[in-house]
Amino acid sequence: LTLSARAQALKPSLTLTIAAKARQLRADGHDICSLSAGEPDFDTPAFIRQAAAAALEAGHTRYGPVAGEPALRQAIATKLAEENGVSLGFEQVLVTNGGKQALYNLFQVLLDPGDEVLLPSPYWLSYPEMAHLAGASVRLLPSEAEGGFRLDPARLEAAITPASRLLVLNSPSNPTGMVMTRSEMEAVAEVLRRHPRVAVVCDEIYEFLTAPGHEHHCFAAVAPDLAERIFLVNGFAKGWAMTGWRLGWLAGPKQVVAAAAALQSQSTSNVCSFAQFGALAAIEASRDCVRAMAVQFDERRALLSERLMAIEGIKLRAPEGAFYAFPDVSHWGLDSMTLCSRLLDEVGLAVVPGVAFGDDRCIRLSCAAAPAAIEDGIDRLSRFLTGL
Repeated sequence: LTLSARAQALKPSLTLTIAAKARQLRADGHDICSLSAGEPDFDTPAFIRQAAAAALEAGHTRYGPVAGEPALRQAIATKLAEENGVSLGFEQVLVTNGGKQALYNLFQVLLDPGDEVLLPSPYWLSYPEMAHLAGASVRLLPSEAEGGFRLDPARLEAAITPASRLLVLNSPSNPTGMVMTRSEMEAVAEVLRRHPRVAVVCDEIYEFLTAPGHEHHCFAAVAPDLAERIFLVNGFAKGWAMTGWRLGWLAGPKQVVAAAAALQSQSTSNVCSFAQFGALAAIEASRDCVRAMAVQFDERRALLSERLMAIEGIKLRAPEGAFYAFPDVSHWGLDSMTLCSRLLDEVGLAVVPGVAFGDDRCIRLSCAAAPAAIEDGIDRLSRFLTGL
């Protein structure tokens, strides 16, 4: 049998591949330190687990509404209004199997072959693959480490063509940790007002994880006049440490969200019924547990940044959010795949090559690990680089 052209062109997620290899090596008895995966090492808070268990015992084990439990959709709409300044009805919210499915669904219902996705680079590695699966092409908007990986509005305007259909904004950013300021968002909005065919999807999955002195802004609140072409993607994985629960959402114009729900009805149907009641408990509760985890991520992010910047030859501006650092390691003259392969093979350190994110000069390290693991990982990195 011959695979379809789209399957042959598809690249598996490199972050998941490296994390799996690190787990297997550790299971085989090797001494491995992994700073590769973007997954909190905290347990899901107990009250969320208990709410899901109670829903299970109450019999919420059957098919549910494809678009999500109405109470959860309403709670998400309320959260967007109260915390983000965006007024939406519950029918403008779709509950998905993680933020990844929200993005996939949107790309599928919004993009046609010949359309173009405008993608700031470096980027999360799944965006280009999702665009290609929808038949669209990708136009990269490069940014430089020296400038903090910021999106240049002039570069955005110059890149827009008649084929441009969707701009991707990810703030706080994976992999760079860049957080867009309100004034930067206003400048992007000014560009988009001159190009009414270009929609925007805002991936806000790291919303609660900003470093001290930085603040998350919701683009839909900054530019409410563009509401009919702004889509918000978020979820429970990072802020509430619920990665394995697979709970995300898409919010935006009703017609497109309805189309994304129709697509979901023909693919996965509803998200796990009883898990949604855990998500409902999470989103309706105070943010104390989220803030407590965010404080620890702040400490870990600072530790990771300080240790990296102390290594001579590494270039890094301290990340402003999320839980990654994306240092430029080109000083040693190795491409990022070679460097990461040798790190894993020679000192047992698993990190992700920057080429997967569109910048071969860099590597991505995660601080979603205990401080002792971060210290161990940087010790291994420093030892390897010194040996070069």
